[in-house]
Amino acid sequence: MFTGCCGCCSALRPRYKRLVDNIFPVNPQDGLVKSNMEKLTFYSLSSPEKLDRIGEYLFQKAARDIYRKRYGFVIIAMEAMDQLLVACHAQTLNLFVESFLKMIQKLLESTEPQLQILATQSFVRFANIEEDTPSYHRRYDFFVSKFSAMCHSNENGEARDKIRLAGIRGLQAVVRKTVSDDLVENIWESVHMDKIVPSLLYNMQESTFYMKETSNIEIAPEDQVDPPILAETCMRELVGRASFGHIRAVLKPVLRHFDLHKLWVPNQFAIHIFRIIMFSIQAQYSYTVVETLMAHLDENSKSSPTIRTSIADVLSKIIAIAAGESVGPSVLEIINSLLSHLRDSVRHGLSQTEEKQYQEALINALGEFANHLPDYQKIEIMMFIMSKIPFPLVDNNTADNLLQSILLKSLLKVGTKYQTIHLNNTFPISFLEPLLRMSLAPDSDMRLLVQKILHTLIDRHGNLEKLSKPTVNMGALKLTLEKSSRPDLIFINKHGVIIYDALYTSLQINTNTVENVEAIYTTIALLCVELASAETVIDIMQLIFGIQSLSLNSTDMSNAQKFHLQAIVAALLILIPTVVTIKPLLDYAKEIIRARKSEAPHLLPDLLEQYPSKAEMANKLPHLLIDKIAVCEYLNSSGLDSSRLLQMSPYGAGKLGVTGAGTHRHSWVEAGARGSIVELPGTQEVDSVSSSPGVQRKLPEEELTFESMKRVLTEPPEARKEAEAEKREQLSHTFRTATFSELVHRTQPKHDLLQNKLSEIFKSLSTSEMHQSPSERNKKSSIPVYEQNFPELFLY
Repeated sequence: MFTGCCGCCSALRPRYKRLVDNIFPVNPQDGLVKSNMEKLTFYSLSSPEKLDRIGEYLFQKAARDIYRKRYGFVIIAMEAMDQLLVACHAQTLNLFVESFLKMIQKLLESTEPQLQILATQSFVRFANIEEDTPSYHRRYDFFVSKFSAMCHSNENGEARDKIRLAGIRGLQAVVRKTVSDDLVENIWESVHMDKIVPSLLYNMQESTFYMKETSNIEIAPEDQVDPPILAETCMRELVGRASFGHIRAVLKPVLRHFDLHKLWVPNQFAIHIFRIIMFSIQAQYSYTVVETLMAHLDENSKSSPTIRTSIADVLSKIIAIAAGESVGPSVLEIINSLLSHLRDSVRHGLSQTEEKQYQEALINALGEFANHLPDYQKIEIMMFIMSKIPFPLVDNNTADNLLQSILLKSLLKVGTKYQTIHLNNTFPISFLEPLLRMSLAPDSDMRLLVQKILHTLIDRHGNLEKLSKPTVNMGALKLTLEKSSRPDLIFINKHGVIIYDALYTSLQINTNTVENVEAIYTTIALLCVELASAETVIDIMQLIFGIQSLSLNSTDMSNAQKFHLQAIVAALLILIPTVVTIKPLLDYAKEIIRARKSEAPHLLPDLLEQYPSKAEMANKLPHLLIDKIAVCEYLNSSGLDSSRLLQMSPYGAGKLGVTGAGTHRHSWVEAGARGSIVELPGTQEVDSVSSSPGVQRKLPEEELTFESMKRVLTEPPEARKEAEAEKREQLSHTFRTATFSELVHRTQPKHDLLQNKLSEIFKSLSTSEMHQSPSERNKKSSIPVYEQNFPELFLY
């Protein structure tokens, strides 16, 4: 009777419930009843309006079985839900999904690892289904929290890895489900990213895998993958899906995780993570990562130098990846930020070893960034760095002095990444002039840096290493030579004066070390090689004679420094005819060198810190010096015009020392040493003699004759300067001591003299016209006045 009653009651139950009940076997080990499952699926497709009720009923049965710990039936219910979800794509699927997600949540809340893994697998399958209609009210915050918690599982044995893998796959599924649908919950909000990102990083940092620097990792099959590798895959996918507005939402929890867990030192893991980010992010957004990391560096300005160095090192490892996509203002923004960090570091830690390591890391970052930029941007960066160097130059251990040195190191780093094609493009005057001014800095290390910058920018044929030290054995160097281009010759003709001036003046500084002198020699030698041409020989020879004169006449240099100058004179003398092929001059150079080897080897390379006390000074060995007359004869015999070499005012004719480099160069060098802004001298003095501030115009009372003009042009420059100085002093004295009436009388225009001259001119004109015939006067009147007075300008 009782059984019959149950049968009667069962017949009254709704059909969908009977169909759901029939898919469960008597024994859960038998699994889902497939034939009955097919009936349930057919019914669901035929009556989609019943789908939400079917889902709710399955959820109720599963919840009851979970409470009773009948996990076999729970698994069957979940399997049925999965099959219905895949089979049904009706408009009412949203209502079924609500029941589906409630069941997954119920399984995830259980303490049974097997059910948590089962629920995660179902959620992953659900995430791969594209729904016909979006759900506006669905939320995934529970799933983000639960999957994140699973990523931190500390279960014993294999269960730990299985739960962690499930958690990572769950997070991956949440991201896939939400990131492509703007109508659902925004997964990029910090409340979600602060859980997802640290969970992935937590699993990634447990592997030694990140010790390898790779940009692309081959992912193992799903059944063989471990949590660190899967977490990395998920991180790559997360970053790759981020748009411009969402990049920082991912980066902030990354940075916070490194700060909280002290993962910056050592920084191998940080480098690995940021390389993953840089290679996964959309290329056009990569510079955002650099900006964010530098902003984090700002926030850690009070942190220890070790932490800041590690962050800067990470920056140097990834910044090159961003360089290719950085254009326009973003380039200078990044460079300016790096320079700002350098400036702050110098001012806050003048002599700390750790602070210097931090500065080196920033400089490396700067160099790596520049290395991947086009050459025209590298020039702009070098000019930008130069504009940041503080002036004037001072010789003390102040912050400005250290900052100058640091910025020059940065400039050198960028210069090593630049490939010079034409010198006029590499050295615009706005860059060349301050660079040469820096070569006269009081600090010897700073001067050395400037010479190294010149080396790396001038050398185009790999001769730098061969010319790093003075030598007279040119045949063993095997220099790479190439004919100079016309633009290069134009450049050196235009700017050679100030370049040679700076090199000559830097040799005068009595604080030069052997390294300084060798570096200056290398610069001159590179100029000889790169600009090998008959047009440049005279200027280089003039510089050589100036250096020789300096070693003979200087009163500020030590004997060792004078020997250094004689040694580089010998090296340069034999270099010039080697690269330009002047056989007579080469033979003469070899003769000088042979004589010095036998009588005065201390006048030849190598340069020494100290020389024997018995070493003779060069001015006591005149037959071992280079003779200008002899050199001119050898140049003439080779078809070169050496007259200009004889006519040039010699280097060193003026005051010796840091502030003097020859007569017409003195003002530029002196101002350059002080760090002031000066006007560059022209290449020819005669062309600008009338406008030069150092040459006064002839006074009206002076006799303007051929002899006076000849005297002005031929008299020694130093005598002319002394006369001009004396006249200025007399004029100044007169205006200070004379009375007002005397000054009026002296400055009063001489009307009588002017009137007499005009009268003579008009009289001569009228007299000449009277002696002309009427026809000649008519003919002349038809000719314009300017052609009459200046016929030489109108010859056709």
